Amino acid sequence: MKPARISYLDHAATTPMAPAAIEAYAEQLRVVGNPSSLHAAGRRARSVVEAAREELATIYGCRPSEVIFTSGGTEADNLALTGVYRARRAADPQRTRIIISAIEHHAILDPAQALATNEGAHLVVLPVDANGLVDCEALRRELADHAQETALISVMWANNEVGTIQPIRDITALAHQHGVPVHSDAVQAAGHLSLDFAASGLDAMTITAHKVGGPVGVGALIARRELTLAPLLHGGGQERQVRSGTIDAAAIHAWRVAAADLAKNLTQRTTNEQHLRDRLIAGILKSVPDATLRGIDPTGPDAHLRLSSIVHFTFTGCEGDSLIYLLDSHGVQASTGSACQAGIPQPSHVLLAMGLDELTARGALRFSLGASSTQEDIDHVMSVLPLVVERARRAGLATTAPARS
Repeated sequence: MKPARISYLDHAATTPMAPAAIEAYAEQLRVVGNPSSLHAAGRRARSVVEAAREELATIYGCRPSEVIFTSGGTEADNLALTGVYRARRAADPQRTRIIISAIEHHAILDPAQALATNEGAHLVVLPVDANGLVDCEALRRELADHAQETALISVMWANNEVGTIQPIRDITALAHQHGVPVHSDAVQAAGHLSLDFAASGLDAMTITAHKVGGPVGVGALIARRELTLAPLLHGGGQERQVRSGTIDAAAIHAWRVAAADLAKNLTQRTTNEQHLRDRLIAGILKSVPDATLRGIDPTGPDAHLRLSSIVHFTFTGCEGDSLIYLLDSHGVQASTGSACQAGIPQPSHVLLAMGLDELTARGALRFSLGASSTQEDIDHVMSVLPLVVERARRAGLATTAPARS
């Protein structure tokens, strides 16, 4: 039976497109023109792209020439990691070390591992504490010993699972003492924090449209002009000679509209998210007392290091996937943060890096808020979650009970 209400609480996975962005997208789709063409239609399309590039640069605190459009966050992350590694290695063969945090998205973890497997990279993984904060002292020691061998550092601005915000300025200041460039995957941060690329000290930063109310399939790597990148795609060299492919003017235009709307209302939206987040956390702790909140304590002295949008719990005796399916049957759409390989659920690498054992990590549940989230959504969760947890625990006991002879 169809649920009476649907509450979408998985904004960290993707956000609904903003109505204004949908209108802008549809309008631009009716206009013909390749932005690389020299005739009037091409020039019109190019003007749309460049206007978006300029506005996005203003929003994210960079120069327009530093915005390199890509097909999304994954491509931008790959371009940053592989492009910088290859360029730095070509200039100085001893620079084989890549430093990343233990809680990166797979769009960073996987290309880093591929470089280690196929191109001689030495992968260094920075540990995190129980809240998911990167150990800056470990980075300091690593650079003190191996700065001359390090190609780059990549640390995400805010974690997509537990919402922990990293000390990016501290990391870049430390790295630049040793002449090492720093990239940050800011995909999750962009919709909930005011980002200033220039002030951050970063050399490269990944953003994407569909996490801020824009369309899927377009993103960007913001990269300083001084940063040398080896291209991953070869062809027309449309984007600064490091990214080839016909530019999607309609998607870029829609992204511009969505990002501008978010930037204009960011303070109000994050204040609303924080109110809903704290109310949901309090409700869960009250109704399921043995649930454990993961990430930075939103009531503690480091509350500013938690995204306004992320609520992440582990539930003893539950499988995260069971919680997801049961919530979905009641019209609540959330996520776990775990990956699925060959049909077998795996515990989140983020939670394991934070020190959780595999059994505890398998009971993860993430609610993520956004512009469309309401008080009614929170009430909806609280009306069904205690029953869902109880049923998931019964199911877990049934599957682990010894067989009768």
